[in-house]
Formats: sequence, C-alpha cells, structure tokens
Amino acid sequence: MIGLRHSVAGRAKPRPFQPTSSKTPNHDTPRDEANRLIEAQVRAELEAKYLAEIAALKKSLDEAERQNATAAAVPEVGTVSDVRKLRSGIPFTSEINIDKGGIASVERSDEKSYTAAFQLSLRLPQPVKTLAELERSSPELSKILPGLSTLIEQSEVSGWFNQLYQNKVTRIRRDANLLSEVLTKHNLYDCETMLQFKSEAGTKVFFLQADMDVVSDGSDGDRLPTMPEDIVNSANYQPFTSFAWPKKTPTANPLTVGWERRIAAAKKELEDPVTAAPRKTWLKDRIQYLKRGITELKTRSFLIADYDPFIVLPVSILASKDSFAPHTGDFAVVIYAGKIYPAIVGDGGPAFKVGEGSLRLAKELNSKASPYSRPVSDLKVSYLIFPGSRPEVRDAPNYEQWRQRCLELVNEIGGLGAGYEMHPWADLLTKPAPPPEVVPEITPTPASDEAAPSTTPE
Repeated sequence: MIGLRHSVAGRAKPRPFQPTSSKTPNHDTPRDEANRLIEAQVRAELEAKYLAEIAALKKSLDEAERQNATAAAVPEVGTVSDVRKLRSGIPFTSEINIDKGGIASVERSDEKSYTAAFQLSLRLPQPVKTLAELERSSPELSKILPGLSTLIEQSEVSGWFNQLYQNKVTRIRRDANLLSEVLTKHNLYDCETMLQFKSEAGTKVFFLQADMDVVSDGSDGDRLPTMPEDIVNSANYQPFTSFAWPKKTPTANPLTVGWERRIAAAKKELEDPVTAAPRKTWLKDRIQYLKRGITELKTRSFLIADYDPFIVLPVSILASKDSFAPHTGDFAVVIYAGKIYPAIVGDGGPAFKVGEGSLRLAKELNSKASPYSRPVSDLKVSYLIFPGSRPEVRDAPNYEQWRQRCLELVNEIGGLGAGYEMHPWADLLTKPAPPPEVVPEITPTPASDEAAPSTTPE
C-alpha cells in the first residue's frame, strides 16, 4: 500500500514487508501477513519521522546561520495573516497575534502566553449504491458486465466503506492534534463506494470504485536476477510483497547486496563512540530487521510491480475474517475506459487508503504513469475482487492462467458484454529461447579399396 515504498506524491509512506513468521510461504494466514505489514508500517513511519526531524534541524541551523550574518532585528508586534492552499490541497488561513510580554521565565509559566487554536472542517462522503451513479464515472460498466445491473440492485454497502473513512478521520485527528501534515484532500476522497454481492451460483464479489495510485515494490531473483544500481542501493525501495512463494533457483535476489551494505553501514555507525545511545538502540533493531529481510530474500520470491499486474488493498481488509473480505492472492478484474484487466490482490496497504495498482497495471491504464505520477486521479476505476478465489498453492505468475481464471469468475456473474475481451498480459520476463544448436555436416570419408566390401558375387 508511493520502508518507504515508491509511490506518487501525497500518498502516505507505506511499509516494507516485515518477515517474522516461521511458517512456509504457502501457509501464511491473513493474520500472519497482517502482523508483518502492520509492524513494518509503524517502522516506516518512525523512520520517516526521524528523517524529517533531521531535515528540520538542518534547516533550522541554516536559518540561524543566515540570521547571524545580518544585523539583529527587534521582533515586531501586531497581527500577521496568511491565506494559502496547503500542499495537501486544503485552503488554509492562518493568523498570528504578537504582543509584548514580561520576562521569559514568567511567560514560560503562564499558560496564556503561547496558545494556538486550530479548526479543520471536512465532510464525509456517502457511498454510491446504484448502477446509474456508478456509471457517472464508468459509463460503459453495464455494457462491459451485462449481469451487473441485477447484482448491484441486490448488493449492500460493505461495512469497510465506513471503516475506511473512520480510519481517515482517526488519522487526520491524530495529525491535527500534533500539528503534523494532515491527509491530502485527494487521499481523503479516494473511494466512491464499496459494495458486496453474490451471484446465483454463489460467486462472491467485493466491488470497489476509486482512483489509482502507483506501487513499485517487489523483487524475484529467479525471474529478474539483476536490477538497476539505484534500486539496489535505495533505502526506500522495498523488495517484498504480501504475495510470495518459495524460491526455485539458487540465483540470488539482486537486492540482497544492498541490504547487506546497509547492515555493514549500521555496524560501522554502531561502533562509532560518538553515536548516541538512542541511536544505537535503533541501529541494533535495524540490523536485526535487515537480517530477517535477507533471510526472506534468500528463500522467497515476490511479485515485481514493474512487470506483474496486481492491486493493493488495505491490510485491515486483508486480515479480516469477514466472508466478503478479499485476501492476498484472490483474483481481481480492473475496469477502466472500456477495458478489462485481469490481476490479483498482491499486497497490503495502509488502512486509510484504497485505489492502488502495480506500475505494470498503471502503465497499461495510462502510458504516462510512473512511480511519481498516478495513472488515474478521478474516481473512475472499478475493481471487482473475488473473495476466496486465491489458489491453494502460490507460485510465480502465469498471466494466461490468471486471465483464464478471471474469465471463469466473470462468467459466473454474467460474463463479458459483446465486443469486450479480457486483456492478455505479455510476459516481459520470458527469456528468449536459445537458438537451435547447429550440427556441422560431416562428409563421410570413402573407405579404402582393402576395406571396401565386395560388390561382385562369389
């Protein structure tokens, strides 16, 4: 759910995969996966906070040096107002009143000497419930899925819709109380609806209409043994996805080298006598985390967002026991601009964010998409996820099998409309077949007269 995962600006910094379970990759429970993701989300947020504090201190030092280079000025009293639009897209009016006071030791003990009042207003959206409302954003939806009309009439709003917006409000209240940067307006209103319904055949569907942000995580030494150095050395790029399977070859994961370098750097800093005690505690924990990660890189393979089509859902949903809640590995169909794309649920994201797809999927929706540019900003992407459809055994992606399985599931809810087809994904990691071995022609050497058999009858 763009450690800090590559993603578009404005998206909350998500978490690296946290490898703590001793279970085999094909037997992890949703709770196991959720525990890893939740722990890693917290770790990523703490690391982001640490880096932000370091940057703020450096900025403060630069400002102090700049002021020292100029003549000292007496602060003016009065009122200073400012009206601007925050980076998060929220119109913001600030007003600072400055009065003369007493000596600092007295003012420090007076609660009224330094006060602040902050008010943030927002409106919670209502979920879309009818096909007509859905088609305001996706006009061809009923043509693409003719059986959807009846199913939507029988659907109910998923409880996860209200929970999603409650999670957003909880985060905004927390950040507002800390005077931190709050959730952007874009990420507040990222979900049009969440519906759940079931076909006559019993096929369950979790329906989501939202935008799409970009995820660019993942690694697999078996399929992609080399990656660019800037990714190998990046402290932000995360090698893991929730969907994983046992490695099949001895080929090393290319990101192992970068993680080993970070361990070496952490040990060097740990041995430095000037390193503060709190920092040493953090470094020790960091080293243990990196070691567990390297173990995962040596034993598992993961999806690769640049190459594999997958979507990301909130970890709170993936860990739920709700019968309509999707889990990692469940098949999904993404519909946008009249086209249908097969995919799977490949990773878990923050509990306050929906509408995320791998870079491979994003580029198919919009060729200009990148780790820093979302493919679809409007709430025009429809996600149909089929709870309980995941295979029992996880393995490397087989796009044609994914496509056929998605077609089967769509047929169970009425099939595709005339003129529409499921997008076929090309395998960009397929190695070209080796050229046929050239066997040199051998000209037979004529036998000598002595050895030649006689052709004359005796």
